[in-house]
Amino acid sequence: MGNEELSGWFASAALRWPERVTNLEEKRAVGERIAARVRDGALVGIGSGSATYMALWAIGRRVQRESLAIRIVTSSYETEVAAQTLGIPTLPLGSVQPEWGVDGADEVDPDGRLLKGRGGAMFMEKILWGTCARMYLAIDPSKHVERLGQGFPVPVEVDRHAVELTGRALEAHGSERWALRLAGGKDGPVVTESGNLIIDAWFDEIPRGLHAQLKALPGVIETGLFEGYAFEII
Repeated sequence: MGNEELSGWFASAALRWPERVTNLEEKRAVGERIAARVRDGALVGIGSGSATYMALWAIGRRVQRESLAIRIVTSSYETEVAAQTLGIPTLPLGSVQPEWGVDGADEVDPDGRLLKGRGGAMFMEKILWGTCARMYLAIDPSKHVERLGQGFPVPVEVDRHAVELTGRALEAHGSERWALRLAGGKDGPVVTESGNLIIDAWFDEIPRGLHAQLKALPGVIETGLFEGYAFEII
């Protein structure tokens, strides 16, 4: 399948995502392996990102082909709409404990630390990771890095009143620069599923414990640093 064939892979006529996918074949293969683990009657958590999105569509094909009765908990708007489009019932995040969940990552270092949040759903994803009995990480080989922050900034979800306060604190914690994440289809900033804003902060080095330090700052809702989580890479 080439990227030109992705025109049918969208959540609804009004929500066409993803339009282009890097490392498409690898992500397709990961999605099929994830879907193969679904059993009839399962309750599954679905995170964010293109590999996870493809896993959801692979699960949807199994549901339609085999008449599986499964339910899904999602962490983002697009995967919730996609599940509804595929005819898979959804349950509210945090109301149940999925048997297992699947999520993606932007970077994974040798110690199993993750950098996530390019899609802006860090807060909801942390709830998903905290409620799933076990987690699978759906990634392609390009996500493995020697050092977190090589290709991406650290996303920090903040209350709208705390942007400048958080920015100054990020500088004090070693950030070389930071910026409020702006939307591509509207004037102004990106707004998360929880109604918050996102600051992207660039670091030369991301030390252990940075997440806890940033999370303690007034106005910080969540960060895209995932430390201390157990998962299996697929």
